[in-house]
Formats: sequence, C-alpha cells, structure tokens
Amino acid sequence: MRSTATPNLLQPLPPISISPRNPSLLAHNSLSNLPKRTLDITCASKRSPDDYHATLKTLNSRGRRPRKSLGQHYMLNAEINEQLVASANVEEGDLVLEIGPGTGSLTNVLIDAGAIVLAIEKDAHMAALVRERFADTNRFKVLQEDFIKCHIRSHMLSMLESMGSLSEKTRYAKVVANIPFNISTDVIKQLLPMGDIFSEIVLLLQDETALRLVESSLRTSEYRLINIFVNFYSDPEYKFKVPRSNFFPQPNVDAAVVKFKLKQAVDYPAVSSTKSFFSMVNSAFNGKRKMLRKSLQHICTPVEIEEALQNVGCLATGF
Repeated sequence: MRSTATPNLLQPLPPISISPRNPSLLAHNSLSNLPKRTLDITCASKRSPDDYHATLKTLNSRGRRPRKSLGQHYMLNAEINEQLVASANVEEGDLVLEIGPGTGSLTNVLIDAGAIVLAIEKDAHMAALVRERFADTNRFKVLQEDFIKCHIRSHMLSMLESMGSLSEKTRYAKVVANIPFNISTDVIKQLLPMGDIFSEIVLLLQDETALRLVESSLRTSEYRLINIFVNFYSDPEYKFKVPRSNFFPQPNVDAAVVKFKLKQAVDYPAVSSTKSFFSMVNSAFNGKRKMLRKSLQHICTPVEIEEALQNVGCLATGF
C-alpha cells in the first residue's frame, strides 16, 4: 500500500543551532490590542540567521512545499536579507511592511535591526508558521490576506497612529520585501502612489524587470507606461543583482534589488489632474501603431494635440 506521508524536502538534514530566545519578551502577536499612541516596544535579542538548512528544516517541519501558483521562492542566503534591510536604512523603531514573509527569514533580519514589522501573507499555512515563530516578540504582526486585495492604506495608518508617540521618524513607514515575481507590477502600482505613508520601498524583483524599470531610456522601445508611472511617483535605483542560486526552489531567472524613494505630492510633475494624465498616457501607449493624434482624439481636439506637440519640440506631422 502506498504511503500517504509527506516526503521531506531534504534528508538527512544536519543539526541546526538555534540560539535561545529571550523569555522576557511579550508573548503575543497583535499590535492592535495595545492602547493607541502608547505602543510599548520591547527590544529583542539577536536571532540566529536563516540559511539553506534552516529554511528547508522549517518547511519540512510543516510538511510544506513551495507553491508555484503563489510564486513562492524562498531566500536561502541570510546575507542577501541583510543587504535588503541595509538598502532601506532600517533603524530601531522603524515601521516596516513586508509582503510575503514566507518562513520569516527576512522578517528575522528586520526584527534584529529594530524594526516593527507588519507582514501580509496570502498562504494561510505560512502565515501560521511566522505567527508562531515570532510569538515571543511584540515587534511583529502578520495578516493572512491577499496583498493585492487588502486595504493596506488603512492597515498602515492604524499602525502609524499607534506608534505616533514614539518619535517623529515614525511619521513614515518603509517597505522591504521579497515578493513573488508574478505580482511585481501590481505591487508597484499599489505602493508607489503612497508617498504620504511610505518613504522608501525596497523590493526584490526579477532582474530583467528591475533593469527595465530603472534603466530604460525615453527614446527606446523598452520605455513603457510603467516607466512613466515609476518616475512620476518615485526615484528608482538599481541596488544589486541576486543570482537565482540563492532561492529555493531555484527560479529560471536572476533577481535584483530595487529601491524606490517615494516623492511627496508637491514633488510630482505638474499636471492638472493625475487621473487625467495617466488616462492620456495609457491611451497613447495602447495605440502604439496609431498616430498620436488619433490615439488621443477622444481626450483632446486635433488642434490641442498639435499645439502640445509643438510646445515640447515635436513635429506634429510625425505624430
């Protein structure tokens, strides 16, 4: 009779050395239960870094395998996580949003850096895993939600309000995350317009995507609508490349870290209406094979289009 037991991902595994946790830390997992504006943050002792064997052991202990449908690729290199955190200049008392904490390897480094972490995890099993793993610290809260559908603005505003009495720096939060490649564009579109909440966003993206977002030239075919969006709301910076061998399971592509320094509304390009501006840009890019005056004729008159083109030094006859 065939066994129904879940096979281990790696057998045998060498023993893992885990340093004891500080028993004096508060053993709860909800920041929302604390009184507003009096959030008590207890400093945690430094935790053991996650590596290949620790990550595999964690997954084995729960009988979990990475789910392709969720784009799960777990980071195996603790040094990469440390560089991610350093890229965001995470300091003691910073509020950090993490998307898809997985086994908690990046969460571990964020907490060690002194951050208060709000994690959004779609996978119920992984949400339970990190909730249990960090149950001994009041610096961590996980919500089992689909990030693309969750009300992240209300979650963050509630957290920032609770932390308001700590220091002036908690006026803005940060994002540090190793996100599934298949939701990169959705995450960027949701987060970048939130300069009133976040100061910096550091994401681990597919390397090709990272290069296209940061280095695409205005006059090349690689320049797309998303480039206009990114540069409208932020100043992006390509930080470093991450070889695919640092993930489990190993993806078919390399990754890279990109830092987005978000702009405040007063620093956005001068447009009469952000909504109308992006509606116009979207129409222009959707009609790449059409004359620009035809693509925009439902928005502006031909005369207005020609005048606008002439004002920026373009020959109207070529568009």
